[in-house]
Amino acid sequence: MDENPKRQWSLNDFEIGKPLGKGKFGRVYVAREVKSEYVVALKVIFKDQLEKYRIHHQLKREMEIQISLKHPNVLRLYGWFHDSERVFLILEYAHNGELYKELSKRGHFTEKQAATYILSLTKALAYCHEKHVIHRDIKPENLLLDHEGRLKIADFGWSVQSRSKRHTMCGTLDYLAPEMVENKAHDYAVDNWTLGILCYEFLYGAPPFEAESQVDTFKRIMKVDLSFPPTPYVSSEAKNLISRLLVKDSSRRLSLQRIMEHPWIIKNANPTGVCKASSLLSQLERYCPSLWGLGRFIQSDVNIVYTE
Repeated sequence: MDENPKRQWSLNDFEIGKPLGKGKFGRVYVAREVKSEYVVALKVIFKDQLEKYRIHHQLKREMEIQISLKHPNVLRLYGWFHDSERVFLILEYAHNGELYKELSKRGHFTEKQAATYILSLTKALAYCHEKHVIHRDIKPENLLLDHEGRLKIADFGWSVQSRSKRHTMCGTLDYLAPEMVENKAHDYAVDNWTLGILCYEFLYGAPPFEAESQVDTFKRIMKVDLSFPPTPYVSSEAKNLISRLLVKDSSRRLSLQRIMEHPWIIKNANPTGVCKASSLLSQLERYCPSLWGLGRFIQSDVNIVYTE
């Protein structure tokens, strides 16, 4: 895949395959770059939707941030192009799809799976924070899995690159830190809070402050009304990590470095970030490793390229 930032792409450079998903502003397709046969995800955003919701600047910021990030646990943005009606983002293809679907299917993860995902996320966020990027919207729907089950942060729509504190309330309520819920100034520590939320959700199957109404969720977040159900069983070490992240005073939350050094992480996480995946695609790769190049299609008769 040509990653020259000056490369001028067009739709003629790609064969478009099956749709991967549909969002508020457009669709995502699997695609193959004709010259290299490299498989990517092509995100198609409609310009009329950008105009309708006035998110031109947000999309521009998202693209500028994501294309600058190169980390094993951050989904790559290789480039973009546009025509009269659409904007196209050329993204890394994550074979195993959304982490959210895997969590929904399983109900909750084992401690080894959860710890591996949290370690991967922590490493990715440490890298982002070094680049002065605050993500601000980490949630299962924004996390993808590659062919080895390795986690990738995928959506940087609410991210910001700044050395100073921010004041904009953004993201999804269940995952927001108290300072964001109150619309107060916030910094990198909002991402640390979200790691605590996700660790809880990975182990119990639901976020800790979930309630019947947004008002009740708001109240639970502000009180840090945290409780640990008796089932499924979760170790005291995992509860300790969660409790040290879900702290109202952002300055007292566990640092990313301390998360990586936490006994529960050291005991349970796979440092490579690889998690056993159950999808058909992963099984194919396991039994036919020679068919899997660096993001290439297996063969031409897989029936993945088609026109609608």
